[in-house]
Amino acid sequence: MLTGVQVCCVNVRQRWVFAAMCFLGLFHAYAMRACLSIVMTKMVPPIESDVTLDDSCPSTTAEIHSSTNTTLHSEELYDWSEHTQGLILSSFYWGYVVTHLPGATIAEKYGGKHTYGLGIFLTAIFTLLTPLSITWGNSTGLIVTRILMGLGEGVTYPAINVLLSQWIPPDEKSRISTFVYAGQLLGTIYANSVSGIILQHSDDWSSVFYLIGGNSAIWYILWLALCYNNPREHPFISKFERDYLSQQLSEHTHKKPPPTPWKHVLKSKPLWAAIIAMLGFNWSLLTIVTDLPKYLSSVLKFSVENNGYVNSLIYLCMWIGSFITSWSADYVIAIKLLSTTSVRKIGSVLALSSSATFVIVASYIGCDQVLVIVMFAVAMSLMGSSYPSVMVNTLDLSPNYSGTIMALSNGISAGITGILSPYIIGVITPNQTLSEWRLVFWILFTVSVAANLIFVMFGNGEVEYWNEPDFALKDKSKKVNGSRSANSADNTA
Repeated sequence: MLTGVQVCCVNVRQRWVFAAMCFLGLFHAYAMRACLSIVMTKMVPPIESDVTLDDSCPSTTAEIHSSTNTTLHSEELYDWSEHTQGLILSSFYWGYVVTHLPGATIAEKYGGKHTYGLGIFLTAIFTLLTPLSITWGNSTGLIVTRILMGLGEGVTYPAINVLLSQWIPPDEKSRISTFVYAGQLLGTIYANSVSGIILQHSDDWSSVFYLIGGNSAIWYILWLALCYNNPREHPFISKFERDYLSQQLSEHTHKKPPPTPWKHVLKSKPLWAAIIAMLGFNWSLLTIVTDLPKYLSSVLKFSVENNGYVNSLIYLCMWIGSFITSWSADYVIAIKLLSTTSVRKIGSVLALSSSATFVIVASYIGCDQVLVIVMFAVAMSLMGSSYPSVMVNTLDLSPNYSGTIMALSNGISAGITGILSPYIIGVITPNQTLSEWRLVFWILFTVSVAANLIFVMFGNGEVEYWNEPDFALKDKSKKVNGSRSANSADNTA
C-alpha cells in the first residue's frame, strides 16, 4: 500500500503540500482564536449609555430589526462589563506567550511536525470545551479556557518557522511564507462569516465553537498523515525535489546547528528592530481582529450577520494585499532590482505607517458606514505587505535558529499587544462612543509609526553572522580556551 501511495504522490511537489497544510493549520488556529469576538457581541447585552447622541451613531431600521431578531433571551445573556470583556479577550495571550520559547526549543531539537500539530490539536480540544466552561464557570471559566487555548497555540509560530526553514528555498521564501502566514487572515474571515451566519439564524452560540473546533481536530489527523519535519524524512517526496531542496538550503540551514548563541542573539540590533516592527504589526492586527467586531456592533450599529460579512471583507482585502506584495517582493529580489533589506523596509512602511493612517481617517469619518469600511479595507490591504516584510524577516536573519527568533519576536510582540490592547480598549471605551474609539485608533497609529521608524533605521534583510554553525563553535571554543587560560594563570600564581 505504501508503494502505491509513493507512486501516486512522487510527482506532487511536497513542499507545496506542506505549505498548504501549514496554511490550513494557521487557518484553523486563527478561526478558533477569533470566533469569540463575534459570538460575544450576542452573548452580552448592548450598552445603554447616557452619552449624547452627537457622539453616537443612530441605528438604521434594518439593523434594529435584524438585531431584534437575533438577540438572545435575557436569561441567556451574560452581564459582563467592558472591563471583564477586555480581560476575557486578553486572557488568551496570558497563556500564548508562555509556550513560545519552549515550543521553539522543542521544535528545533526534535522537529516541528508534532510541536505544531499538537499545539493546534490542544487548542481545538479547549475550543470544543468552551461552551461547557462558560456554563460551569461563567466569565472565570471562559478566562481559564482561553488561557489553556493560548498555551496550546503559543507553539505554532515558532514551530512553523522551524518547518519553513527546512522546506522553503530562498527564491520562494516571500511568497510561500506569505501564503502560509495568510492562513490567519482566511481563518479569521471564515470565523467571522460562519459565526455571523450561525448567530443570525440561531440562538445556539455554542455551535460556533463545536463547528470550528471539530474542523480543527480533523485537520490534525490529515497533518499527521501528510507532513514531515524535513524533506529527508518524507517517504513520498521525489529524489529530484529532495536533492533540489538540499542544494538550495545547504548554505544557511543545517541539520543540527549548535545551541543558540544567546549573547549574540540578544545583542543583535536587526533582531530587536524586527521585534519592535512585529510589535507594531501585532498591535494593529490584534486590535482589529479582537475589537473591530465590537466597534462595528456597538458604535456603528451593524447587525451580527453584517458584522461578520464586513470583517470578512477587510481580511479578504488584507489577504489580496499580502498575495500581491509577496510575489512582487520575490520578483524584485530575484532580478536584483532592490536588496532584500530594501524590500523588507518598503513593505514595513506600507504595512505599518500607511495602513495606520487610513485607520485614523476612518475614525474621523463618523457614522458613514460605507466610507468607514472602505477606509478599513484600504488599511488592511496595505497591512497585507507585513507578511513579505516584517513577518518573513525572522527567516532572513537566522534560518538555523528561526524557531527561537520567531519565539522572541512574536512572543514578545503578541504577548504585549494581546494582553494590553483588549484591556486598554475595555478601560477607555466604557460607553462605546466615537470619541473613545478615536483614542484607541490614535494609540494604534502611534505604536505603528514608532515601530516602523525603528525598523527602517535598524532593520536588515541579510543572514546574521551568528547564524552559522562555524561561528557558534568558534565562539564556544573561545570561551572554553579563555576559561582554561584564566585557570592556568590562577594555578601559576
